[in-house]
Amino acid sequence: MGLHGVKAVFFDLDNTLIDTAAAGRRPCGHRASRPGGCGSVISALQSKHHYGEEEACSICDKVQAKLLKECHDPAKMCITDLRISHWEEAIQETIGGEANRDLAAECYYLWKTTRLQHLTLAEDTRAMLTELRKGLRLLLLTNGDRQTQREKIEACACQPYFDAVVVGGEQKEEKPAPSIFHYCCDLLGVQPAECVMVGDSLDTDIQGGLNAGLKATVWLNKAMTVPVDTAPVPHYIISSVLDLPAVLQKMEHSINAKLGTDQMASSNEAH
Repeated sequence: MGLHGVKAVFFDLDNTLIDTAAAGRRPCGHRASRPGGCGSVISALQSKHHYGEEEACSICDKVQAKLLKECHDPAKMCITDLRISHWEEAIQETIGGEANRDLAAECYYLWKTTRLQHLTLAEDTRAMLTELRKGLRLLLLTNGDRQTQREKIEACACQPYFDAVVVGGEQKEEKPAPSIFHYCCDLLGVQPAECVMVGDSLDTDIQGGLNAGLKATVWLNKAMTVPVDTAPVPHYIISSVLDLPAVLQKMEHSINAKLGTDQMASSNEAH
């Protein structure tokens, strides 16, 4: 596959290779939505700290909302302090009274530990990466805080499947800046026009791949949602990361077909 055009594939991590969103909900799973018991944080808030189920669920819901809107500047605050603050604020907003930093820290570490336990690289995804790597160079390119992303990478044990791993929080710029994509190309010894970016975010993965002049961008759209008119337009759309090999095969066929056409044209010109 690497002979004509595509030599490397860059993969996003969160919600592309691993289901970070689902893992993050596990510690806060409500009884109604989780047969067999509620999440670890809710259980602790109820049994150990004697909060009602409604209060415990409300705290978790508020934290989830804060995580979705999170804007982290590592120069100002470490990710641990920021996320403990999310829990502290959520508890105070729900219960009132004095801020309880100790309880907030306890909730955060329980949430984090439980989330990491549920971050797994599925067996079929592992098999796909192993097969792809026989003919291509693979690179993991993830945005986010250095500590947080490195912990996820270790938890899901994905590093052995890649030729290189690049964490945005360790670089001067993150996706969608072209610089981080060009850094990845340099790491693998390839040109942007020889690379494909695969990810679930139109704003970072797809826009970044387009900004950097990569050969193709592949948007993982699990819910098959319709993007807004102003969104960047990917070259390909898949509903499962396991559909990627078929897309790469399709690209290879079109490249080969073009080469054949070009060769026929030059042959005719020679006559």
